[in-house]
Amino acid sequence: MNKKHITLGEFIIDNQKHFKYSSGELSRLINSIRLAAKIVNHKVNKAGLVDILGAAGETNIQGEDQQKLDIYANEVFKSALINREIVCGIASEEEDDFIIIQGKNNAHNNKYIVLMDPLDGSSNIDVNVSVGTIFSIYRRVTPLGMPVKKEDFLQKGSEQVAAGYIVYGTSTMLVYTAGHGVNGFTLNPAIGSFYLSHPNMQFPKTGNIFSINEGNYAHFPQGVKNYIKYCQAEEEDRPYTFRYIGSMVSDFHRNMIRGGIYIYPSSSKAPKGKLRLLYECNPIAFITEQAGGKATDGHQRIMDIQPTELHERVPIFCGSIKMVEKAESFMKE
Repeated sequence: MNKKHITLGEFIIDNQKHFKYSSGELSRLINSIRLAAKIVNHKVNKAGLVDILGAAGETNIQGEDQQKLDIYANEVFKSALINREIVCGIASEEEDDFIIIQGKNNAHNNKYIVLMDPLDGSSNIDVNVSVGTIFSIYRRVTPLGMPVKKEDFLQKGSEQVAAGYIVYGTSTMLVYTAGHGVNGFTLNPAIGSFYLSHPNMQFPKTGNIFSINEGNYAHFPQGVKNYIKYCQAEEEDRPYTFRYIGSMVSDFHRNMIRGGIYIYPSSSKAPKGKLRLLYECNPIAFITEQAGGKATDGHQRIMDIQPTELHERVPIFCGSIKMVEKAESFMKE
């Protein structure tokens, strides 16, 4: 079969053999994420026509203003996962605590948990900028038959079974890895199916794009300031191109295709960084490494960090391997 004509569902079935412990649950789980993505995509595309734009008037546990679409996307993904009774627990950036799934058929016997950022970059939706969803899947560590506990969610990123993101842009794409490379699927809205459009996605070893919020320059560590100056220097292969959308999924997706580095460092305003280890950094790091890139906090591998709380924040440097290593060298200095 022509790879361009393979649907996401067919691809999952064809690659079922790679799922070490699965007897179908992981495939069904990714399929439920696919369904939720299509529902959220439909709502995002109508954002200017229905009352779904703007702040909801509430804040999440991190003290950030929740957008109406944040809440909507969170409910859609939760419903898709809960109604199909495939997972035993869910943690979301928009929830104060993790959710224990009860279910009619004893969901405590299910193997998998999902952690997610339901709508990354949602504050940009009213200006028609691409937004996305990030998800991460683990096998539980507590015994089957029991309700999930906090330790099921506080696993290192290296224990991830699968991770991915959906970018809602000029076209809608679902990109994921189950530990055997990274593949991208584009939604055909006419028939509602995702088709394999970007097989075996790989970061170029180096690139010429750097993505960072330079508005916070004064608050960055000196190593980051020095790396920015390096990127801007007039040399044979520089200055690099500065590109920053403000939606992690969008910035990361562009850099993976074209070659680049995405940085959200610590700062005097956010000493531990701003992005969440469990919902953003770990899944993006897994995808990065599977695509031949590198993801660190500036000093150590993101996926080696032992989480201590659900909403823990960390700095992140991710992208083309040579660019990340160069940034790390400035951090060491």
